Order: sequence, then C-alpha cells, then structure tokens
Amino acid sequence: MKHKLFSTIVLTISALTFSSAASAADDVISDKYTRSSIYSILVNHTEQRFAGEIRSQFLNIPTPDQYNDHDLSVKVIDISKNANYSDSIDNFIKNNYIASRMVAKWFNRDMLTGECSMDLIKERGVYNASEMDKEIALRSPRGISMLEDAGEELIGQSFLLVNEISYIDKGKKSKIFGSALKIAGSIAGNFVPGVSSLTDNLGDMISSLKGFKVKITTRLYQLQWNDEHSGTFYKMCYTDVPDEDKRQAFEDYRGQFSLVYIGSVESAGSTTSFMGINEEEPLLMVRKACQRALDDNVADLQKKYDQFRVKAPLKVGADGVLTAAIGKKEGITPDSKFEVLEAREKNGKIEYKKVGEVQAIDKKIWDNRFMAEEEQAYGATFGATTFKKLSGNNFYSGLLIRAIN
Repeated sequence: MKHKLFSTIVLTISALTFSSAASAADDVISDKYTRSSIYSILVNHTEQRFAGEIRSQFLNIPTPDQYNDHDLSVKVIDISKNANYSDSIDNFIKNNYIASRMVAKWFNRDMLTGECSMDLIKERGVYNASEMDKEIALRSPRGISMLEDAGEELIGQSFLLVNEISYIDKGKKSKIFGSALKIAGSIAGNFVPGVSSLTDNLGDMISSLKGFKVKITTRLYQLQWNDEHSGTFYKMCYTDVPDEDKRQAFEDYRGQFSLVYIGSVESAGSTTSFMGINEEEPLLMVRKACQRALDDNVADLQKKYDQFRVKAPLKVGADGVLTAAIGKKEGITPDSKFEVLEAREKNGKIEYKKVGEVQAIDKKIWDNRFMAEEEQAYGATFGATTFKKLSGNNFYSGLLIRAIN
C-alpha cells in the first residue's frame, strides 16, 4: 500500500446547504469533533484487603461506550510503600515510553520490523463520523476516503487514565499509602494477572458485601501529537514494508513523544447497592463498585475538561420526542444541559455550529449504569434519555449534542 502523507489533510467537499436554526446560536464550535481513544490502567494497593479481587475485576471492566479502546498490554501496576506517588507515576510513563507505545498502536507498528499500516486510523476515522458527516462525505468526490484520512486527527485525542483504587473498610478509615510502582507484567509481552488471594478472601467478601465500597482517584493524561511529531514520524519512521533504518529511527525518536497531565477527579466512595448480586457471586460486588466509581470519574472528567468531552447523536421521533443514548452512566441529571450541533461544509472542511440547546427531563433519564437492570433501578429499561428543547428550531435526527459545562 502506497503511503500517503496525512500530516496535512485537505478535505475537498462539494458545497452543501443545510437549514439554519436559531441565528443567535449560530456560532462555529469546532472543525474537529473527534472520538477520543483511551488507555486505562489500575494502580493497585497490594497491602489493602481485597487487592487481588479489585485487580481481577478491573480487568473485566470494558472501555466506556463513547471511546475507542487503546489499551496496551500492561493494565495493572502494583503499589508498595516508601516513594512519592506522583513522581512514580510520571517515571512509569517516561521510563516505559508509554506515549510512543500509544503512537505505535495507532499505526499497528511491528516492533521487530518497523512495518506500519494505516488500517486502524482509517477504521476509526469512519467510525468517528456522524451520519451527517457521512452524508457530506458521500457527496464529495473523495467519498468515504475523506473520512478515512481524517482519522489521523484522532491521534491527538488519545488519553491515558491512571486509576488508583482504594478499598474503604466499613469499620475503619481508609489507609493511605506512600507509593512506589512496580510493573505487573511486560509492556510488550504477555500479561497474566496473578490473583492469589481470591480463595482466601471469598468468605470475608461475602460478609462485607453490603458495606463494600471503594474510592477511586483518576488522573487524566493526553498524548501530544502535533505537526512536528506527525511530520517527523511520516518522514523518518513510517514504512509499510520491513525497514531496519526506519525501525531504528522510531526507537531513537521514542523519547520525543510525551503525555501531558490534564487533571484528576476522585469518586465519593459511596456504598454500592447489593441488589442484583447473588452471594454465590461475591466478585460481582467488587466489579460493580469499581465500575460505577470509574464511570462516575469519567463523567466528571468529561464535564471538567473540554478536550475530553464526548458527543452523542440526537434522535427525533415521529412525534417530535428528542432522545439520545446516554444517561446516568455519563453523569446526566435533570440539570444537565446540552448544546445541539449541526455539521456544515465550509471552505473544504466539515465544521460544527451550535443551533440550539436541550435539557434532560426529570424521570426520563436512562439508568445505563452497570447492573442497573439487574437491581431493577428506575429507568434501567428506557434505552435512551429524553430531552426538552430550550432553544432552536427544526431539529432532526443526525444532529449531535454535547454537554454544556
């Protein structure tokens, strides 16, 4: 496959005319509405109770629905005492070249031959596109290939989530450890989690189920991918055939890639409901507590940091009812407001303009949290959240909504 230079992407799109709505809200939002990719890891307190159970269940938690799975081979790092936690995290990222490994995954790079491909970038470029984006692309001379090329813009929307999970003993205050990190497994090799304490702790877990809770601190990092990185990579490192010189060039350039710390959030450590879990399956309590706390943190990060916010398609029913397939898992409450966005073509690019606002309706919010249906939570079977219009006119399916912070 002949390699194309993607560092500068020129989109040639035939002019399209879209209906305008709410001129007062008709301002450009962004020309790069993108689907983010995340690599999520666990920092595990080895000295705490249920450390093995927390570790094993974290590995079962899937990537949130609105993000691409960009996990690497190491998913867990263990904590011991006597070191600065923040410094240890930074050293783990730097010493193991995590940023360069995230870049390499985008290009399906073979570490032995240096061979790369654009397959994942093209696949995510198309998957990222909204139905309106695809409609615009189909009317373009370049068609879907325009969306495939635009996938390169998604590389800079890659994030690392570092999750520190602490078990909160219902009878004692949570113990805070000083930390040093030890890699659990090999970055490039096979990772087989060892959970030696499961059998011994099952009895304790069953007795602790109704009071089981965890506190999770999630740190957010963003991969730096700019014109300099892009130009150097394509010129010096990219090859679609085995090439020793370019393989070595990438190895030499590894340290130039970086992850920038964005910020952190902490879950409240509230007790998770025992509803929906049998005593014969006590590990589900760990999974449920951890997954719900993690979902809360991801939702908080979305609200707190613009670059991490996600979009969702708006559906307009035959009766004019407005819905979107997001809910409590994404932190939606009756106070949640969203801007409504319309894709338009301008100067050869797709950009989004705000055409109105909507708000979630109380008692019509989908409870899409993990195991909500099993615990018979209100709203668990809705399938979507219903919204009311605050401003704008002539909404139609295919528009996008994004939370207003």
